[in-house]
Amino acid sequence: MLKKKVNDASAGASPAVDMGCCAVEAIVTVDERGQMVLPKELRAKAGIKAGDKMAVAMWKKDGEVCCITLIKAGSLGGMMRTLLGPVMKDLL
Repeated sequence: MLKKKVNDASAGASPAVDMGCCAVEAIVTVDERGQMVLPKELRAKAGIKAGDKMAVAMWKKDGEVCCITLIKAGSLGGMMRTLLGPVMKDLL
């Protein structure tokens, strides 16, 4: 069951939908050049600043992309150590 959180609709944002581990925070539009803008409030919440590098991860289900996620590039090293550390330890 989806729970709706109230969001500031005065800025043109849609109400967020809370799904437990993640939430739909905003709806963005892709322009004719393929670009989209993350709302200022969302960037502030995530601590995303001008010049930050973002990695794009995609998940597929039944051959179709079902989810696209942005991850701060600086966080990837720690995430990889956490995920692969035990595997690499076993290989050595």
